Amino acid sequence: MSDNNTNAQTSSNSKGMVWQIIGRLVTAAVVLAITAFFTPGFQINNIWSLAAAAVVLTAIDYLITKFTGLHASSFGKGFVGFVLSAVVLYVTQYFVAGYTVSWMAAIVGALVYGVVDYFLPGEQQ
Repeated sequence: MSDNNTNAQTSSNSKGMVWQIIGRLVTAAVVLAITAFFTPGFQINNIWSLAAAAVVLTAIDYLITKFTGLHASSFGKGFVGFVLSAVVLYVTQYFVAGYTVSWMAAIVGALVYGVVDYFLPGEQQ
């Protein structure tokens, strides 16, 4: 009986984690689309580039958090988070075709990304 409860709980936790990851990716894509729309010099050519950029941004943010403990978030993490956010936005263009951003657009984009991310409902870190 105990094993059945443990298996059901493990399955439930893994399903919850999958939905959490999907939710983060969708949120990242929405925030990224809004950021690109409002930021001059920031261009995403199509929906596939947007989806790929959301995956890459999420992966880079996860790796930075995993190895340094810092979140690439424009708000709530101060200057370091703002700079990390701008760098992550800029570096993403080297991994995603159809995604281009200049340094100035990455800086402005980090600010817009932070504002939009702050106001979207979801887990705030």
